[in-house]
Amino acid sequence: MSKYLKAHKFPEDLRNMNYDELELLSYEMRDFLVESVSKTGGHLASNLGIVEISIALHKCFNTPEDKIVWDVGHQTYVHKVLTGRIDGFENLRQLGGMSGFPKVCESEYDLFDTGHSSSSISLGLGLASARDLMGEDYKVISVIGDGAMTGGLAYEALNNAGSMNTNFIVVLNDNGMSISPNTGGLSRSLGRITSTDKYIHMKTQVKKGFKKVPVIGESVISGIHNAKENIKYAVIDGILFEELGFKYIGPVDGHNIKEMCETLEHAKAINGPVLIHAVTDKGKGYSKAEENPGVFHGIGPFDVDTGIPLKKSSARSYSAVFGDKITEMAEKDDSIVTISAAMVDGVGLEGFRKKFPKRFFDVGIAEEHAVTFSAGLAKAGLRPYFAVYSSFLQRAYDEIVEDICLQNLPVTLCIDRAGVVGADGETHHGLFDMAYLKSLPNMTVLAPKDGPELEKMLELSFALDGPCAIRYPRGSAPELGKAQQITKGKAYQVKRGTDAEIWAVGSTVKNAMEAADILKKDGISVSVINVATVNPIDSKKLLASADKYPLIITVEDGVLNGGVGETIKSVLADTDTKVINLGWPDKFIEHGTQEQLYAKYGLDAKSIAETIKNTK
Repeated sequence: MSKYLKAHKFPEDLRNMNYDELELLSYEMRDFLVESVSKTGGHLASNLGIVEISIALHKCFNTPEDKIVWDVGHQTYVHKVLTGRIDGFENLRQLGGMSGFPKVCESEYDLFDTGHSSSSISLGLGLASARDLMGEDYKVISVIGDGAMTGGLAYEALNNAGSMNTNFIVVLNDNGMSISPNTGGLSRSLGRITSTDKYIHMKTQVKKGFKKVPVIGESVISGIHNAKENIKYAVIDGILFEELGFKYIGPVDGHNIKEMCETLEHAKAINGPVLIHAVTDKGKGYSKAEENPGVFHGIGPFDVDTGIPLKKSSARSYSAVFGDKITEMAEKDDSIVTISAAMVDGVGLEGFRKKFPKRFFDVGIAEEHAVTFSAGLAKAGLRPYFAVYSSFLQRAYDEIVEDICLQNLPVTLCIDRAGVVGADGETHHGLFDMAYLKSLPNMTVLAPKDGPELEKMLELSFALDGPCAIRYPRGSAPELGKAQQITKGKAYQVKRGTDAEIWAVGSTVKNAMEAADILKKDGISVSVINVATVNPIDSKKLLASADKYPLIITVEDGVLNGGVGETIKSVLADTDTKVINLGWPDKFIEHGTQEQLYAKYGLDAKSIAETIKNTK
C-alpha cells in the first residue's frame, strides 16, 4: 500500500498541490494501481490511462458539490483513491468489499451505480437541467470514453444537450479502445482529429493576429467567420460536435496534467455545453498493459514482473467452446456469419475473425444495432450468430421483440456470462435473460449443462427456422457425461431416483447432480432432469414426473420472478406434487465469487441437498 497516497487527505490536499506535485502523484498512483490490482484482480488498463484526467477533474472542481458522472464505471479506481477510499482496495471486488464500479452506497462522490457504457451524457444532462430548473449553482461534468462513444445513447444525449444551451462539460477520454480496439466511422474520425493540431494552432494564431489590427480587427474576425467554417470542414471532420451545438476543445494531451487543468478551467468559463477531447493511452505507465490493453482490461491476480496471471485454468471456457464450434460450423456452411459488440476476445470470436474476416462484424458498443443488423443479415439469407454478454443484451430488448421475433428470423443470440459472473457484481450479472426471452413468441431458449451440450445446441440452432437464444455461464465448461443430440422442447434425465426430482437449468445441472450424490449418502434417492430447452418447456415429461414424485425442486441461474421455476409450477398447478423453486431473489445481487454467491443464496450443491432434506 502506497505510504505517499495514504499520507494525504484527498481530495482536499490535491487542490493545494502544484503541477510538480501533481506529476509525482500520477507516478505514485500508477505504481499503486499495478501493485493493488495484481493482488485482487480488476480493471487495470483503463484506469492506468485515465490517471491525469481524474487528477485534473478533482483539482479543478469542487467535488462533491460539483458533479462528476462516470461512464463505463470500471475506469473509476483513481477517482476512488482521490475520494478517500484507498483502504478499500485491499478487498476490491471481493464479497463484502469495495466495488470495482461507482456505488452510491459507498461514497457521496459516486452519483450513480454505473457499469454499462454510453449513459453518462444523458445522466449528466439530467443533472444540469435539474440544477437550472431548481436555481442551483454547481458544475456538471460527464466523463465518457473507453469505447462508449460508439453507443447510440451517447448521440441521443449529445443531440439533446446541443439544443438546450445548458452549462455542461463532457470529457471524451479517447484511448482508441473499448475492450477490443474501437471500430467504425467515429473511431476513424476521432483518429483524424488527433492529427490536426495544425488546424487548432492556425485558428489561434489567425485570431491573435487580427486582434492586433486597430479598429477593424474585430470586424475582420467576424467577417471571416464563414471562411473559418469552410476551413474547418476542409481540415477536420470533428466538426460533428460543434454542429450538434457543443463548443469543441481539443484534441488535448490527456496525460499532461497542466494542459488538462488549463483546459478544464477554460471550459468552466464557457456558456453552454462544452466537449473536451482528451487523447490517452490505455495501459499508460505499465508496459505489459500498454502492449496488451485488451488482456489487462479486466484481469485476475497476476505477477507484476511478467504480467502472467497467477491462476490459469487448463479447461476450455464456454466462450472458447462456442468460438471453436461456430468456426467449425462456418467451415461447412458459408451462410454463417458472426457479430460482436466490441467484445471479440471476450466472447471467443478471435479465431473466427482471423479465419473468416469478411464474415465477421464488430459493430462497436452498440447492442441494439447489432440485433437489428443481424435481422437484416438473416432476412437476406445468411445465418447470423450474435455473441454478447447477457447483461449487455438487455439494452436491445425492443430490437429482439420487434426485429427478430416479430419477423420470425433465424438469428441466434449466443448469450455469454449468463447467470452470476462474480466480481463485477450487479451491473454485470446476467440474471434476467431467461425471464424476458422465454415469454417472447417464436423464441427458442436453450441452456447447456456443459461444453459438449453447447456444441450440440449450436448445431440445433442452425436447423431451426426462427429465433434462438443459447445462454451459458462465465468460466470453464465441464464435461458431465457423453453428449447426446438435443431436441427442441425436450428435457433429459441425467440421474435416476425415486424420492424426489430436481429440474435443473444449464449450469445448475452440475450442482444438482452433486446434491443428489450428497443425498444418496443419507438414504435419499433423487432424480435429476436437465432442462436443456427453457422455452418451450417439456410439459409432457414434467407431467409424467408429477405422477412419480411427491416433490420437485427447480434450480436455475436466473431470477425466480418470471423464471423457469414459475413456468414449471404453473404446469403442475393441478397436480398433487409439491414444487419448490430455487433461483435468484427479487433483488440486485452483490459482487463476490460465483461459488460464494451460490452458497449464500442456496444454489450450491450442499444448499440444494439441505432444502430437499428439510422438505422431506
